Amino acid sequence: MPIRAYLDGHRFDPETTRLMGIAFEMALVALQRTDGIVNPTHDAVAKKIIEIARTGERNPQRLSALAIEQLGIPIPPDAP
Repeated sequence: MPIRAYLDGHRFDPETTRLMGIAFEMALVALQRTDGIVNPTHDAVAKKIIEIARTGERNPQRLSALAIEQLGIPIPPDAP
């Protein structure tokens, strides 16, 4: 699922957009493995990743992990 649909007028260079897309996919995969915990919507995850990227973070793993953490969702240790 592309993150572009969630940009809502925010402009990023193509590489940053690509990295945010990777982070978004990583977060969605990790959230599928929460074993019964209610997951936030894709919209909430995407918006959180965009918010964090606006602070300058570009590492997809950090973007994904920070978004999940800031949304308050525990992820099992074996999650990607």
